[in-house]
Amino acid sequence: MNLQQVQEDRAQGEGLHREFKEAGSQLPRNLFETVCAFLNTDGGTILLGVADDGTVTGVDPDAATQMKSDLAGLSNNPQKIEPPWLLFPHEFELDGKIVIAVQVPLSSQLHKTGGHIFLRSEDGDYRVQGTHQLAGLLNRKLGLFTEQRALPHATLDDLRPELFDRARRLMRSYNSQHPWADLSNEELLKIGGFYAADRETGKTCLTLAAVLMFGADTAIQQAVPAYKFDCLLRRENVDRYDDRLMIRTNLIDAYDQMMGFVEKHLNDPFYLEGDMRISLRDKIFREAVSNIVSHREYTSAAPARLIIYKDRVILDNPTVQHHFGEITPENLRPFSKNPTICKFMIQLGRFDELGSGVTNINKYLPLYAHGAKPVFRETLHGFELTVPLAATPVEAQVRAQVRAQVEAQVVLRILQACMDQPLSSGQIAAALGHKTLSGNLRKTLPHLRECGLLEYTLPEKPNSRLQKYRLTEKGKQLLEKQA
Repeated sequence: MNLQQVQEDRAQGEGLHREFKEAGSQLPRNLFETVCAFLNTDGGTILLGVADDGTVTGVDPDAATQMKSDLAGLSNNPQKIEPPWLLFPHEFELDGKIVIAVQVPLSSQLHKTGGHIFLRSEDGDYRVQGTHQLAGLLNRKLGLFTEQRALPHATLDDLRPELFDRARRLMRSYNSQHPWADLSNEELLKIGGFYAADRETGKTCLTLAAVLMFGADTAIQQAVPAYKFDCLLRRENVDRYDDRLMIRTNLIDAYDQMMGFVEKHLNDPFYLEGDMRISLRDKIFREAVSNIVSHREYTSAAPARLIIYKDRVILDNPTVQHHFGEITPENLRPFSKNPTICKFMIQLGRFDELGSGVTNINKYLPLYAHGAKPVFRETLHGFELTVPLAATPVEAQVRAQVRAQVEAQVVLRILQACMDQPLSSGQIAAALGHKTLSGNLRKTLPHLRECGLLEYTLPEKPNSRLQKYRLTEKGKQLLEKQA
């Protein structure tokens, strides 16, 4: 979500997909009635600190951070909204005042707050009255989201207990205090929204999403026989493939296997973000892989594919189209094709939030591929993401990857050499086992000073023969993090 979208929402006024609420220093009492209504109806945006007529009243700047934290925490609390749905509030400045914006997607589940079900109309939120409204809501959701298809013959015996343990470990690594990390298997299934009522019998059953996330391979193939992810390397043999990996397993393992295929065939250059080394490759493809896992149509016979060419990577998958044409950060309106799967992937830390893929890939790809820009498109056939790469042969990519790894090790060795005492350039070369100061080392030392990892002992005399290099506090912190 960006400032332009917030301004457009405010200009259009309240309606089916927009709600304005005044909020000084605390969340409005009826906030979660609107959250519930948006989740159940068609999604929407809530602006806190805006009056009904669009006047910006603002929220208390000193309270904004706590309000965002409270909103995120309460949205993940089943006592506030059942089943919970983790929201990500964002802070913007409008007319010189602070406004908190919250995007709420359409959910595949039926949500309650305070024991009541709410829906949304042009006039606002209203409580569901009567079974005919409830039946209509359920039928609509089942028609839109096949992940919520009840599987009457699926039981807990069809699920793999070790996958629940793995999910809990991922949650703890993502958030050491994650509220779901100590739940039992059945509690995880319930709070994650992996149960649904069978339309014929009314019996509560495991859903297709539950089997896809935690199921044994045989149970998955029985539920969706055509399901697979097809990973292909087509650098030399573009008609068939140089390497191939077909994946027909649960979504937790499927994600890791696709990331493994990416790591096997794409280089990962050395890059510092601030004082921390990050993997540009992982930043990009973590979002890209999460996208095709979370948003594909699993009942389609067409596979989701990840294809690596010399000059690009293409990821495509069958999906129910929501936005035809190119998707950019400016026109992005997040819509989850599999809300239950998407929500659980966020809880596992697989990606940041709904819509983060477009934002993060546009941010990191130009750094990874020399200014290249990704292309996100929805077509008549489904979703397609094109990630351009530098057109280099395999040998050059291998050399680039080895060179990046060597450079990273050299940087760490230089910093470690200067850890105990300042050293001259000649002493640094000797510590690295060099007889003289090489050309690469001459280039690396000034770069480390520019990054703030090393500093001169005589900054006022840069060309002094007594000049030495001293490890900075930033350099010490980097060594500690790498350790």
